[in-house]
Amino acid sequence: MQSRWDATAAAQCPDDLALRVYSSRLLGAEPALVLHGGGNTSVKVQQHDIFGDVIDLLYVKGSGSDLATIDAAGFTPLRLAPLLRLAALPALDDATMVNELRCAQTSASAPTPSVETLLHAVIPARFVDHTHADALIVLMNAPDGAARIRAVYGGDVIVVPYVMPGFLLARACAAALATAPSGVRGMVLMHHGVFTWGDSAAESYAHMLELVTRAEAHLEQARAWALPPPPPATRRASATQLATLRRALSHAAGAPLIMSTDDSPEALAFAARPDVALVAQQGCATPDHIIRTRRIPLLGDDVASYVAAYHDYFARHAGAGRGLQMLDPAPRVVLDAAFGLASAGRTLADARATGEIYRQTMAIISRAVRLGGWQALPERDLFDIEYWELEQAKLKRRPAAPALTGEIALVTGAASGIGRACVDALLARGAAVVAFDIDPRVSQIWSRREVLAIRGDVTDEAAVVAALDAGVLAFGGLDLLVLNAGIFPASRRIAELRLDEWQRSMRINLDANAMLLRVAHPLLTRAPRGGRVVVIGSKNVPAPGPGAAAYSSAKAALTQLARVAALEWASDGIRVNVVHPNAVFDTGLWSEDVLASRAASYGMTVAQYRSNNLLRTEIRSHDVAELVAEVCGPVFARTTGAQIPIDGGNERVI
Repeated sequence: MQSRWDATAAAQCPDDLALRVYSSRLLGAEPALVLHGGGNTSVKVQQHDIFGDVIDLLYVKGSGSDLATIDAAGFTPLRLAPLLRLAALPALDDATMVNELRCAQTSASAPTPSVETLLHAVIPARFVDHTHADALIVLMNAPDGAARIRAVYGGDVIVVPYVMPGFLLARACAAALATAPSGVRGMVLMHHGVFTWGDSAAESYAHMLELVTRAEAHLEQARAWALPPPPPATRRASATQLATLRRALSHAAGAPLIMSTDDSPEALAFAARPDVALVAQQGCATPDHIIRTRRIPLLGDDVASYVAAYHDYFARHAGAGRGLQMLDPAPRVVLDAAFGLASAGRTLADARATGEIYRQTMAIISRAVRLGGWQALPERDLFDIEYWELEQAKLKRRPAAPALTGEIALVTGAASGIGRACVDALLARGAAVVAFDIDPRVSQIWSRREVLAIRGDVTDEAAVVAALDAGVLAFGGLDLLVLNAGIFPASRRIAELRLDEWQRSMRINLDANAMLLRVAHPLLTRAPRGGRVVVIGSKNVPAPGPGAAAYSSAKAALTQLARVAALEWASDGIRVNVVHPNAVFDTGLWSEDVLASRAASYGMTVAQYRSNNLLRTEIRSHDVAELVAEVCGPVFARTTGAQIPIDGGNERVI
């Protein structure tokens, strides 16, 4: 484990809290120490209260903070004296503990303090670090884990048997510390992690790296640290098979899930292990992971069997009179030799965090097996964490999700105008989006992981199929299709219309969309809430104008195609609707020359043409996108085959 400590950077920290932030981020930057909210850190300081009195405070990582990005506001300040009195009580239930911790806070706006706050309080050192170091997890989950750890560290660490996190663990650690010999450098909590401490941030950090390095060295010596490269392997599952799996997971969860697939050689090799049914079905690497990964993954694609087994698991341990609310029974991790590792979540962030945790788990399991075997915590202990009172309380406080959370869209012509605005509108409603455009700038617009930007030509079937396949690997399927890409040829009357201009309009505005509907149909049929297609039509369909024969004809044919699709696909649960904008001038279709030409064809100035509607208003891309997103949502859940104008009111259309 290489140190990231920079003495120059540390010297620029103005106080102990700033040093606490600095060293916490060093820990968070190392995936082999903590992942996605794991671990916690603290610092004890003296400050003046509002009356000018000097008080001892504990700044501890707040719930929901991530060590990799934490700042000062991510730490919760608490009065140390009441924490020490709480830790000395003979008993304390979780709800009372949380309430008392909140009462000890000196800032009402600070996050809820870590459940390990009392443990940080009883350690008599200024700086305290806690991680879930991979090397330690390997040792403690191997046969005779506690004995192995004692052999590695001798008297340099305290070894605490597994205890439920919270008050009981703090009491157990306080008792162990009270009888510990001098010179102890850390504390290993079985099946949980490692604590180190020091009078400075540098000292506590150095102790953490020293202990972890010793564990890694032991595993290296036992040839259980460096894993052999996986054999070459290829994903065999098709996009439709992955979309089918996502639909089954979503139905089990009761809501659409994002599903991210890892078909790397490492994932494929682990899923194909001959002993995978043994090693992957014992439990998660640490109890903390169960909230994201569930206790065990699904092996294969039989979601129904997993759900039935989860119901049995809940019934075995819930007990009468406890009033536990069963979580949805859908697996969050799936292993299959045909595709490797699939991780699911209500959001892409959840799905990816679960995937990263389980990738780490696969390496931990593989190392433990090389060391002699893998032994996770018993099922009952893991259930108690999964259904911990504090986690149950979070379920009741969970805010309502945006309307399209967990759903996946593909938008064509996404780099500008209506397409770009549609991507933003769908993102705002919780969707993940494949943004497809021939313009190379499409890859530079969004920095969010929820957007998969792909450059491609909508007339190239191979490129379109590749984009759909990439979207399925990244997000799990396809729920929403927005057919927006198109061109507006130069104004030309029929007598002057060249064949190549006519054919190009038909190829891009019509033929490409017919192809896209065809190749997307198998995925849309597997959308958990039913697929939705929104076609961007034009006012020119009901009210064509002179000089736009190639454009108007293509859009009219596209509208007719959408009407037929609505008839044919209703039995598949797919809704198909058309939105007819008019005069949306902040799009790539409208150059200054085209705008001047169209205005002249109606005998108007450009200014008059911009608001040439009954409401005398200008329609913008954002306005169209908001309508498109709503048509995809629950408000229009019972509407298909509709043609909806957004044109400010046009006399010829009305």
